Amino acid sequence: MAADSESRDWYRDVIASYDAVADEYANHYFHELLGKPFDCQLLTRFSQLTPEGGRIADMGCGPGHVARFLSELGVNVLGVDVSPAMVQVARRLNPGLPFERSDMLHLQFPENAFAGIVAFYSLIHIEPSRIPQALAELFRVLAPGGRLLASFHVGEGEIHRDEFLGRSVCFHASFFAVEEMSGCLAEAGFLVEEILQRAPYEFEYPSQRAYILVRKPGDLPLNNRKADPPSV
Repeated sequence: MAADSESRDWYRDVIASYDAVADEYANHYFHELLGKPFDCQLLTRFSQLTPEGGRIADMGCGPGHVARFLSELGVNVLGVDVSPAMVQVARRLNPGLPFERSDMLHLQFPENAFAGIVAFYSLIHIEPSRIPQALAELFRVLAPGGRLLASFHVGEGEIHRDEFLGRSVCFHASFFAVEEMSGCLAEAGFLVEEILQRAPYEFEYPSQRAYILVRKPGDLPLNNRKADPPSV
């Protein structure tokens, strides 16, 4: 991966951290959607906007709980994560669902490979200076007319921790202003369709959450599941 030493350290640290806590992370987060009705409603809406049979990529899938939720809605879904250990955990917890290891900065998929992409709290682990590169990759692998649903923590600055879920790690995550992330998405070529926010649930990290729905320019196939997104 061609990058300066600081970028390489951030990249290696994120992989090593999630490799170290993969089992603990799954124990803690695999069932979290049961307590997140807002997120479930958005994911359901997203599935309805995807062409029938079109594949959705769950980028930064972790233990596969979002991919599993989408699959139970009848979606053709592929989970993708940069952590080898997390991919192994996802495969174990979700037998029958496909998961692959890939890096959002250098995705190993062809152009227009996916009808939709979900990126729930995965862009926060991309070094801020490399967000444009990650968004360019997501744009490349998304088919014309396809949509990306991204979520992130609202704020400024970064978090660097040496402990996570009881393990010694070098953990990095970033906050983004809504205008900052929507601007980056627009600069990558996406058309911003909707921006929503919510307060954190009691069991979550105490930060405002943002969800941005964007579309890659082009025409959707005529067999779309639903023509217009319902309001939340």
